[in-house]
Amino acid sequence: MVSRRREVSHASARSLLMTLLGEFVLPRDRPVWTSVLVEALSAFDVEEKSARQALARTAAEGWLVSERVGRRVRWSLTPPGRRLLTEGARRIYEFGSTESQWDGRWLVVLVSVPEAKRDLRRQVRTQLTWAGFGSPEAGVWVTPHTNREAEALSVLKDLGLASGAMSFTATYGVLGSESTMVDRAWDLSELEERYEAFIDEFTGPSPADRSAALLAQTRLVHEWRRFPFLDPQLPRDLLPANWSGAQAAELFHHKHAEWRPAAQRRWDELVSEENSH
Repeated sequence: MVSRRREVSHASARSLLMTLLGEFVLPRDRPVWTSVLVEALSAFDVEEKSARQALARTAAEGWLVSERVGRRVRWSLTPPGRRLLTEGARRIYEFGSTESQWDGRWLVVLVSVPEAKRDLRRQVRTQLTWAGFGSPEAGVWVTPHTNREAEALSVLKDLGLASGAMSFTATYGVLGSESTMVDRAWDLSELEERYEAFIDEFTGPSPADRSAALLAQTRLVHEWRRFPFLDPQLPRDLLPANWSGAQAAELFHHKHAEWRPAAQRRWDELVSEENSH
């Protein structure tokens, strides 16, 4: 059920706050009182102290700025915070909504990192994985998205590895099989399990009222926002039959559109109630 309540860590409190900011504060371009954000987070079992700490950390990172009005404080997105959330919203809402045709070409990046430099190897793996690359062999990174070469170059420049790296585009040859390479480069079974868990959680009856809709909508977006970073978005030709990611994407976009009006109205009610104090 989407209303399932869970205890959350400090890191999760901040992550939930970012979801609320992107879904409800970003579209309005108006300051929001601390009490509104604390009340919204309390629905996810975030204690007031943790909520206030999440606000303070988010402000310290430059995404929010506070303004004291009498004894109360309200928060506004900074220009960098607005840009961050706008890009995040674009990534979240566009993900899974379109499917481009694949021309069969691969971008291949070769980058060698000495075994002794484990932290550097970890950074390469983390950042290239976020960019959608998979590694079928040590030092070899591949993606069917050939337009991500500039992103790979930026990552490797930042890590001081660009001068020794190589990249090229190619079609798969006759040795071995493309499907075996995909299996070695990406753990699609674990990703599919995550998609199936998402489907299980958000398939069911609609929220009973506006408060439940706000909770469900926030949880829906919060869970979905992970997938653009986990899913390499492989072309359909490279995916297993009956890939659950397609069903999960359809479910997300349907539920988001269905629940959004009631959730947004409830947010406006919370803001209006606080403004009347």
